[in-house]
Amino acid sequence: MRLVVQRVRSARLCVAGEEISRIGRGLVVYFGVKAGDTEAQAEACAAKIATLRVFSDEAGKLNLSVRDVGGEVLLVSQFTLYGSAARGNRPSFTEAERPDRAEALYRHAAEALRDLSVPVRLGVFGADMQIAQENDGPVTILFESEKKP
Repeated sequence: MRLVVQRVRSARLCVAGEEISRIGRGLVVYFGVKAGDTEAQAEACAAKIATLRVFSDEAGKLNLSVRDVGGEVLLVSQFTLYGSAARGNRPSFTEAERPDRAEALYRHAAEALRDLSVPVRLGVFGADMQIAQENDGPVTILFESEKKP
């Protein structure tokens, strides 16, 4: 799984002009699923999101997690995170998981976050989404979860 995690002051997700999800202070997480990824990886990603220390403490150090600050997560499925433009100008998405399996893992990660006491809002899997976010910092972290042998 490949994640792009952005610290935000707020974010809003719409589909066809209709607001679907909104968060205040927290994280927008773009969530890509690679062919062959597992439930265990989705759970590990949820744990990483819940505990990633990207919020400042009283001393200005990045020492607090989204849970520590009472923040929220907007979890957005994004198969294009596995797009490769290594050959040609049109990205290839052959590494991305099949939609049915990717959606199941995306929802599994959301449930794992909820089990970790993190409020989660979702996008609409497979939809053309418009996302407005006010980045904070900016702070952007890239995370990749590989299968363990």
